[in-house]
Amino acid sequence: MDKKNPKVLIALSGGVDSAVAAALLKKQGFDTAGVFFVFGPWGEKTADVRNIAKKIGIPLEVIDARKQFREKIIDYFIESYKKNITPNPCIVCNKEMKFGLMFELLKKHKADFIATGHYAKKVKIFKKSFYKLCESYDKQKDQSYFLHKLTQKQLAKIIFPLGELEKREVKKIAKKMHIPVDANKESMDVCFLQGIGINDYLKKYLKAKPGNIVDEEGNILGKHRGLPFYTFGQRKGLAIGGEGPYFVVGKNSRRNELVVSNNPKKLLKKSFFLAEANWIRPDLKFPLRARAQVRYHTEKIPAIIKKTEKNFEVVGEKNFPAPTPGQSAVFFNKDEVLGGGVIQE
Repeated sequence: MDKKNPKVLIALSGGVDSAVAAALLKKQGFDTAGVFFVFGPWGEKTADVRNIAKKIGIPLEVIDARKQFREKIIDYFIESYKKNITPNPCIVCNKEMKFGLMFELLKKHKADFIATGHYAKKVKIFKKSFYKLCESYDKQKDQSYFLHKLTQKQLAKIIFPLGELEKREVKKIAKKMHIPVDANKESMDVCFLQGIGINDYLKKYLKAKPGNIVDEEGNILGKHRGLPFYTFGQRKGLAIGGEGPYFVVGKNSRRNELVVSNNPKKLLKKSFFLAEANWIRPDLKFPLRARAQVRYHTEKIPAIIKKTEKNFEVVGEKNFPAPTPGQSAVFFNKDEVLGGGVIQE
């Protein structure tokens, strides 16, 4: 470390990962302070996080971020479904909320670094003076896919204490240090749903018009509840019989029809367009060869990324499994995250 006791702000969530990350930072000699953002009901996790910070022996700042969370995450989530695309709130939350707010605090408190409990690694390339974002040692828990919006300027100030650890080791550390946290509790995919199904949640905000479910020839097979309630590749909840199973392969907004097929090959796409791209590595040249992942924890498919007039086109060496508009495609070279963007219609 460049100076004695650099100050680091660690984002605490009430879970085992961020708690152990904080404990490790303090043990390593950092001047460590915890930050807890309230995104949901006030007080829901605050007491738990205070107990964690007290046990580790670090100060804690609790920040009410519910208004920002509503505007930047929940509104984005609802508006995406209104536009008939499938959002990825965790990626947007990392960019706009967790890291966005943490870097505001870094300036405010004149801290040296921020840290999180994400499973990911940062590697410095000294010859070229930039940082690589890489997959964590624990490939099952790796979260680098969700961090592809990070920039070089941000990576320079980020620490990922869990990058070289397996989840089982993290649980052991929590138990050994008597950190008051449920080591077996995992966070929910979409935290603000609070266990409510997506469709039940959306019903409160969307006024969708029912219509026909049709096959690719236009034959009516059933009725849908409203196009926003369905996503490309969806199989469950279609409630139609016949020679299934059927999958959603398209939406005809003009005719308010949900298009389905019982041929799984219709979900495969050789190429797709990419927008809102962020490239972490600064020395990339296009056309670019990389491995593309169109959904978290799915196969990484060799592909070529080409620049177009407005965005990028991604062409796979083989077909991609249901690349869904609104979801993120992330690109890798071995274990390095090169960048990513949003899949287009």
